[in-house]
Amino acid sequence: MVPFTLGSRKEDCQPTSPDSDQTPAPPPGPLPQMNASDLQVPVLQFPKSGGGLRRRKRDWVIPPLSVPENQRGTYPRKVAQIRSNEDKTRKIFYSITGPGADLPPVGRFKVDRQTGSLYVTQPLNREETASYTFEAHAVVEGAGQAEAPMEIIVHVIDQNDNKPYFMVEYNANVAEATAIGTDVVRVEAKDDDEPDNLNSDIRYRILNQDPPLPNDNMFEINPVTGSIRVTGKGLDREKYPQYTLTVQAADMAGEGLTGQTKVTLMVTDSNDNAPVFTQKSYNSTVDENKKDVLVVKMIVTDEDEPQTPAWNAKFKIVSGDPKGLFTVKTGTNKQEGILSTAKELDFETASKHTLLVSVENEIPFARGVSVVTSTATAVVDVKDVNEAPVFDPKQKHVVKPEDVAVDEVVVQYTASDPDTARKQKVTYKIMSDPAGWLNVDKDTGIIKVRRSMDREATFVTNSRYIATIGAYDDDAVPATGTGTLIIQLEDVNDNAPIVEQHKIMVCNKDPAPQLLSVTDKDGPEFGPPYSVSLQGMSETDWTARMNDSRTGIILNLATELPSKNYSVILRVADKYGLEQDSIIKAEVCDCRGEDVMCTQRATGGRNLPIIRGILGGILLLVLVLVVLFVSLRKGEQKEPTSKDNIFYYNREQSREDDQNLKAAEVACSGEQDYECLSE
Repeated sequence: MVPFTLGSRKEDCQPTSPDSDQTPAPPPGPLPQMNASDLQVPVLQFPKSGGGLRRRKRDWVIPPLSVPENQRGTYPRKVAQIRSNEDKTRKIFYSITGPGADLPPVGRFKVDRQTGSLYVTQPLNREETASYTFEAHAVVEGAGQAEAPMEIIVHVIDQNDNKPYFMVEYNANVAEATAIGTDVVRVEAKDDDEPDNLNSDIRYRILNQDPPLPNDNMFEINPVTGSIRVTGKGLDREKYPQYTLTVQAADMAGEGLTGQTKVTLMVTDSNDNAPVFTQKSYNSTVDENKKDVLVVKMIVTDEDEPQTPAWNAKFKIVSGDPKGLFTVKTGTNKQEGILSTAKELDFETASKHTLLVSVENEIPFARGVSVVTSTATAVVDVKDVNEAPVFDPKQKHVVKPEDVAVDEVVVQYTASDPDTARKQKVTYKIMSDPAGWLNVDKDTGIIKVRRSMDREATFVTNSRYIATIGAYDDDAVPATGTGTLIIQLEDVNDNAPIVEQHKIMVCNKDPAPQLLSVTDKDGPEFGPPYSVSLQGMSETDWTARMNDSRTGIILNLATELPSKNYSVILRVADKYGLEQDSIIKAEVCDCRGEDVMCTQRATGGRNLPIIRGILGGILLLVLVLVVLFVSLRKGEQKEPTSKDNIFYYNREQSREDDQNLKAAEVACSGEQDYECLSE
């Protein structure tokens, strides 16, 4: 093979003859002498120059050098020959600078200073440095630079010196109902050799499947992408819960270096097993009239993975309960159905119930899995118990006038016994009668008036009087039912209007009118408009009239009276003429107008405790003297004559005295005030 020149223009890159004048001289110095192999290296020619240093032409090309990595043999190894156009006429010295020469990694390449032979000093590693770029220099001895620097690029040729490797071992899940052809996991190997090169072109294959059941090709791998998919039938978590695959990656398109990894596939549960009742029928007895009572617990089993939706059971009443008397719920352990009463059962309506209950899982069964839904029968016997008589309706409403006569029938309120098979007798009694107005016949349930009723009584609310009636059977342990009787009392005019105020204070000079409110316990239909009149001596000194709405009385002092207390008698009637006298205690003070000031009463009021104390002491002393006097005269008493008990009075003054006496009695009724009694 003849040497060739790299350099000058593209058209100048032609092989040169060994006898050409451009053949390099053998390098004197310490570097190795040229041998036959050295003649095969490329010659790197500096660009031609003339008339001094000039910029090299644009089309000047220095092709890169290629040096295989990991070459064996003796080093330094010559890789190229650097030539200057001036070496025929001048003494030229050569040097290189840049990475791989005098910059890190220093010393990978060296040049013979005198001959221009370029050497690599050690085996190269492409994975460490894939290429080197440095510059070659030519210097004339004693005259400086002979050529412009020449850029040299050295590419390190990749060798297949790195085997594929996996970063991790793989773990994945595969559902036992996974369809054939479904990808479950993808593996990926790396290769540090040159990318997009045959040395890093990887292919995958499965070396081993453990266990090899139900067959040894349950999975396959895409040789290019590394995707593993299901290819065999028979994945069954209950039998083969885990598979371990040994996967190989080989470079050189599957023919080179290899690496391995483990892929662990956990077979996850699919709902391919139906829950099954442990027994086909259940029997239970429940008392009637009880709600939310446990009837029976129905146990199931399931071969799927515990505590998963494919294992958890849910129950449903399929038939036998058209009225929704029962409910079935899943217990906390997810493997039992708790059958309970949702409503009260009635022995007289149905003494036995036969229910069909089915069970399924929380999620549907896996696609393609053929299973049969399990069912069980629950037979519930209803136990008869003594039930209380029932009033119909539960609340009985009647309307009666409040003055209904005693012993008059209010209503007949009866109850029926739901225990039709027992043939029991029902009797009645009053359980609640706040005012004691009613009686009930214990055999017939007829309710009569016992005492006069009053719509305005405190026991009546919104004109309604409420009583509770009890009905009880004659069982050994009697059961009692209750009903509510509501009597709507109609109002009658049985209450005369009255004046609300009982005391007033007025001045005896230019007195201000007093507005008195009138009330009537009866309803509005027996109320206003009211009328008023003064009675007795009151009509001489006072005036009274109704206000514009005829619901209040305007009372005024008509005569200047001495300062003291007076009784004013007002007769007030409703619109139907039912009337009643009201006595107003009027305190007349020595003052004028609306500013009522009773100075004498105020003064007395301040000393009233002292005065009362003195009077009390005097009264006590008098009582002591009377007791002593009676003791001394005990034997001297004589029988009184009829004359001693006769009260004489002047007939001419009798009417006025009687009226004043009546007024005083009414005004002081219920009072123990000494002043009132003395007046």
